[in-house]
Amino acid sequence: MIKKLLNHKLLTNSSPSRSVASAAFLITFMSLASRIAGLLRDRLLASHFGAGDTLDVYYAAFRIPDLIYNLLILGALSAAFIPVFTSLISREEKEDAWRLARGVVNLAAIFIVIFSAIFCIFAPFIMKVITPGFPPDKLSTVVLFTRIMFLSPLFLGISGIFGGILTSFKRFFIYSLAPIFYNLGIIFGIVVLVRFMGPVGLAWGVVLGAFFHMLVQYPAARHLGYTHSWKSISYFKDRNIRKVLKLMVPRTLGIAVSQVNLLVITIFASLLASGSLAVFNFAQNLQGVPLGLFGSSFAIAVFPVLSAVYAQKNYDSFINNFSKTFRQILFFIIPISVAMILLRAQLVRVILGAGKFDWEDTVLTFQVLGIFSLSLCAQSLVPLLARTFYAMHDTRTPFYIALVSEAVNILTVILLIGRYKIMALALAFSLASIVQMILLLFVLRTKFENLDDKKILLSLVKISAASFLAGIGIQLMKYLVVSLIPIDTFIGVFTQLSVAGLTGAIIFFGVCYILKSPEFLEFQRSFTSRIFRSKSGIVEDTSEVSGIM
Repeated sequence: MIKKLLNHKLLTNSSPSRSVASAAFLITFMSLASRIAGLLRDRLLASHFGAGDTLDVYYAAFRIPDLIYNLLILGALSAAFIPVFTSLISREEKEDAWRLARGVVNLAAIFIVIFSAIFCIFAPFIMKVITPGFPPDKLSTVVLFTRIMFLSPLFLGISGIFGGILTSFKRFFIYSLAPIFYNLGIIFGIVVLVRFMGPVGLAWGVVLGAFFHMLVQYPAARHLGYTHSWKSISYFKDRNIRKVLKLMVPRTLGIAVSQVNLLVITIFASLLASGSLAVFNFAQNLQGVPLGLFGSSFAIAVFPVLSAVYAQKNYDSFINNFSKTFRQILFFIIPISVAMILLRAQLVRVILGAGKFDWEDTVLTFQVLGIFSLSLCAQSLVPLLARTFYAMHDTRTPFYIALVSEAVNILTVILLIGRYKIMALALAFSLASIVQMILLLFVLRTKFENLDDKKILLSLVKISAASFLAGIGIQLMKYLVVSLIPIDTFIGVFTQLSVAGLTGAIIFFGVCYILKSPEFLEFQRSFTSRIFRSKSGIVEDTSEVSGIM
């Protein structure tokens, strides 16, 4: 039965996306489904446990397993494996490409198992350093959660390489399904496993989700030509594997800097009131929805294209693809940032406000969310800017800039934590993100005579004007709804959020239409082509489209 399911054509036979906009649209659509599942996950967590000790433990337990995954896989994947693998495929050197894929999978599995075992043994000492504010009983629980979650980096690591193969072939459909299955595994843990196992079921749900993440991508990777073998090869003598390892070192160091950021947040949050770490993560997950939908999706979609055209020394196409993607991200993120700032209380109450998640939790979460929203644009552009450097096989620059931004983050936390508590963590995170974005853009600009600057600036002015007018509409509609409907119930708050948000969207798109924004016209063309591609006007069958913590 399982074998039959894994060989189903939906999981194996998808066609490549034909353009960056098409690929980004598909990834965004599937990412939306994943984010909805993620919001359902967070609502279940909030309603079952509230912002308290259990969720502090849950989020703290992610830190070391995530560290292993991010250092060993993301560094190799985003900065090294995909550009090298894509170059081999584009030159029709498929035998070398698949040998590279097998070698990277084997190396990843070996190193993840070794590092996980070491960290698992020393988990009590490590978690005491990371969560110095946790009392002994809370510390012992976080150690147990962490040890269980050490199984997830292995599944996610292998899955990440399968995902790299799929994106290199522009098979984004199955790639985009994986996060949905990851969230479904965690939701199963919350709803089912916790009932039988207690809170530790949350940790096992994470492991189950990671396994699903890997399982759903394997058939498509196999269909493309991947076959696994543990046959001994000279890993470090293979020129392509050496190239991946060489490229991933600076990227891994850069990721290490961002992981230090998360560790710093965890350390300081553990010293604050119970539930502070949970509040920070809830707010970060909420702002992560548009970040994942638009910032990450467009960066992921354009990355193989940037890598390929740069390898072909087609610099005009390189700049054109970068500019279009940069402007398209601005088109979505700027108005969303405005809406999130104005509707942050309504968002938090509607999405998380249930069960044990009380009003105090709500207030703290929407205050943190408001601060995150100020840097959402910068956060959304960083993935694109970083991948632009990676496509040029430059992994050092993003690393050095990440070091600077992390120094800003730590210094800001130290200066503000005593006075602003949990808000200081959000302020530091946002300021560091803005610094990182500005520096990446500045250095990238020095490498080219022109980055399509005039088009970017003109688009920025038009999008900002439309967003400003949309913000006015949102604010006026908020007050109008309050005067007509009581908002002390879920229905009232939901109505205020929906009506105000819809009003803002209509105003924004209307102004963009009047101003003839190229990004709006591109979005309109992409959207209508996806909806009305078939002659009958019915949404296209998923077998005709292609297949992303």
